[in-house]
Amino acid sequence: MQNFFIAYPEVILVLVASAVLLLELCAKDAQRSVIHVVSLLGLAGAGILTANMWHAGTDLHTFNDMFVSDPLSNLAKMFSYICVAVTFVYGQRYAADRGFLHGEYYSLSLFALVGQMVMISSHHLLGLYMGLELQALSLYAMVALRRDHVRSIEAAMKYFILGAIASGFILFGISMIYGATGGKLSIVEIANVIESGKFIPQVLVFGLVFLVAGMAFKLGVVPFHMWVPDVYQGSPTPVTLMISSAPKIAAFVMVVRVLVEGLSARTADWNGMFAAMAVVSLALGNLTAIRQKNFKRMLAYSGISHMGFVLLGFLAGRAGSDAFNGFVGVGSAFYYVIIYAITTLASFGVILAMSHTGFEADQIDDLKGLNKRNPWLAFLVLVLMFSLAGIPPLAGFFAKFVILKGLMQSGHIGLSVLAVMFSLIGAFYYLRVVKVMYFDKPEVESAITFSPIHHVVLSVNVLALLALGVLPSGLINMAINSVLKSLGAA
Repeated sequence: MQNFFIAYPEVILVLVASAVLLLELCAKDAQRSVIHVVSLLGLAGAGILTANMWHAGTDLHTFNDMFVSDPLSNLAKMFSYICVAVTFVYGQRYAADRGFLHGEYYSLSLFALVGQMVMISSHHLLGLYMGLELQALSLYAMVALRRDHVRSIEAAMKYFILGAIASGFILFGISMIYGATGGKLSIVEIANVIESGKFIPQVLVFGLVFLVAGMAFKLGVVPFHMWVPDVYQGSPTPVTLMISSAPKIAAFVMVVRVLVEGLSARTADWNGMFAAMAVVSLALGNLTAIRQKNFKRMLAYSGISHMGFVLLGFLAGRAGSDAFNGFVGVGSAFYYVIIYAITTLASFGVILAMSHTGFEADQIDDLKGLNKRNPWLAFLVLVLMFSLAGIPPLAGFFAKFVILKGLMQSGHIGLSVLAVMFSLIGAFYYLRVVKVMYFDKPEVESAITFSPIHHVVLSVNVLALLALGVLPSGLINMAINSVLKSLGAA
């Protein structure tokens, strides 16, 4: 099969996930570290292959043009590997303490990643749907990994039921688009049919509404956000980390493939929905986060507001502008998603570092006096909160800046003002965490210690945000250029 090699990273991860299940049957408790190492080696192997393809910088297709390797897909996949690998490192001790560090934890994580990779590379609506379902089914099972924990089971049920409804929306939307375009499922063919005008507009718009609703659920934006706080809080923290990082990157690329690449000619139909969802996500996410006492719920509502910012990136450059500037806005949103994923990794990494057997460090009060118990950890959290709040010179500031700059240049002054206002409101609850760490008296005086490898990875993770803030242009250009090249605008 021509160019089949571009799917080798997916093949490698499927083989590793299957091998991990077999190793689980043979390994004793003391040998489970082998599974951990094999999983990380599998991610490294897939990462090297993907990096080589990204370095080549060419667009290649296989499976009858249903699967594509282009700069956007390769860059998104590389950050997805990093997210999963870092999650394995952060979550190892936590999962071992709570008795679910088994092969299924690693294999389900890898199968979810394969689903995300298929979503990222799919140029066909059915292929995209299959990747989406592989990811979703794996994550539903992971949320329920702690079968003796009532809150986890409740979260898994809610995630499964609402996720199934969202999948139904997407499948129904795909069927409507299939009917409206005369039986087309290839994203390129759908774009060509719409350009030619040989479609049924009412049916197409009907399908588009359902498709956008399903994708909004996957991004976790209002009004399809109901699952986010409960699932974040109820899931074992490594699983929360798994849900909140790499899947956001895959969901973003899915939106780019379907709406920007396939339905670009119908931008006016989905632009309004994106603008409304962005504003209410910024409002509800930031205002509700202020009331939260649980750190994981606060990060969940914070995530809703950040996804609202990402939607604004799709609007940047659209009003009265050309396609090139519109794609620059999409590239800015891609940069925002990457920075958000990196920040989320470290945020939940802190919770995992502070948790130990019989204790979940998931309340904001658990951070009281952190500076006295572990000054370096307190400094890392300070950097994270400042970055999430968008304070310069951290990476979070430039992520917001490039989105706002695009909005201003395209004439969306009102949206820009609203985004800045809600960002200022959001700064309150991030700075409250800093105040709790540095000015409140600790409830427990003992020092916080965690594994050296977790310590090193967490430090690198957070300092990367500082480095990307001081030298932002490299990753910004990389994200924007990958979108421009993949959409044929460069």
